[in-house]
Amino acid sequence: MKINFRKGFTLIELLVVVAIIGILASVVLASLNSARTKGADAAVKASLANARAQAELYYDNQVPNGYTSVCTGPEGIGTILAGAVKQSLDADQLVSNDAATAATVAVCNDVVGGWASEMPLKGGSYFCVDYSGKSQVNAAIGLGLATDIDC
Repeated sequence: MKINFRKGFTLIELLVVVAIIGILASVVLASLNSARTKGADAAVKASLANARAQAELYYDNQVPNGYTSVCTGPEGIGTILAGAVKQSLDADQLVSNDAATAATVAVCNDVVGGWASEMPLKGGSYFCVDYSGKSQVNAAIGLGLATDIDC
């Protein structure tokens, strides 16, 4: 009497394991993509919050006090906004105050009495901050004119 003990797995068992691993990997990768989008949006919001603090420092250093050129001045918030644009769009874009290009770049408007900045998020909405401390998500572009300084 010969007893044949085979060690190892059959081809069917191995294929089932590979299929299960493939299905689990696709679920994990899909979850990572949405997490990546949420992370990029959170980074944009944090950058714009930092820009608000920088704009207040700019205001305090101006004589007489004012927000003129806070978006483009050498001590203004343009550098912070440029970094946030890279996080938002994965591209080197410019900060604009032109409503026609607002859908693809950060918008920053400034006048003596205030300022506002808005940036597109990866989800298709726009995040806006202004001089009064307001920050909100808008479904559409809210800063359409160069004189708009309120979110």
